[in-house]
Amino acid sequence: MAISVGLYQLLKKTQPLAIPEAYCSVKTPKGELALDIEQAQISATIAAVAERRKLPERAVVIAYGTALQESKLLNLPDGDRDSIGVFQQRPSQGWGKPKQLRDPVYASNRFFAALVKVKNYRKIPLADAAQAVQRSAGGYAYAQHEEDAKLLASAFTGRVPKSVHCWYPPPKASTPAPQARTAEARRQLARALGDPAISTQKRGWLVAAWSVAHAQKYGLKRVGFNGATWTNDLRVDGWQSGGKASDSQVDIS
Repeated sequence: MAISVGLYQLLKKTQPLAIPEAYCSVKTPKGELALDIEQAQISATIAAVAERRKLPERAVVIAYGTALQESKLLNLPDGDRDSIGVFQQRPSQGWGKPKQLRDPVYASNRFFAALVKVKNYRKIPLADAAQAVQRSAGGYAYAQHEEDAKLLASAFTGRVPKSVHCWYPPPKASTPAPQARTAEARRQLARALGDPAISTQKRGWLVAAWSVAHAQKYGLKRVGFNGATWTNDLRVDGWQSGGKASDSQVDIS
């Protein structure tokens, strides 16, 4: 996925200017993964839709395993035959209209609506559950992504706090810094998650991960929750503890 975590750390230490593009990483006790910004945004969206539908983490793992195989977690404009979007769903097979399937929120909802109809989907192998939804020509291929899918799910569902970190290039010194579009960010979060109220710490960390993943899109420079803060600073590695970040809401600016 994108640049490797190890290469990113080396570049950051030796030549910060050698990292010209936005970048995300997921780091948990189980391992690390590097993502580009779009992959992180889609991962966060899938987790938020699953939370809205009150689905277990296993459903998110299956969705990630499917999306990694179908699109590498990218919102593809086309694919095999009339396949579209992150799950490569086909309008001709009744998944929806092309414009709808290019919307990761809609596509994720359609995927989960089909997944929950699969008998024992929580217990059967990931490849079997994914294949029951996708009806792919090579359904066995989903299995290879299970470990990465588990790592991503632990981070983006909020189960492992402070595990999603992103960075994007700030404006040039000669360019005025744009205002963070916080209201728009909250509206788009609500499209995927529904009520953004923080009822548990896990839900709070899901919102925090979504906010960090979408920071570049909405010009966010800071995200805070439960005494920890993420800032868009290449010199800062991940979330920093301390400060006054609330445990009842995710602060963005």
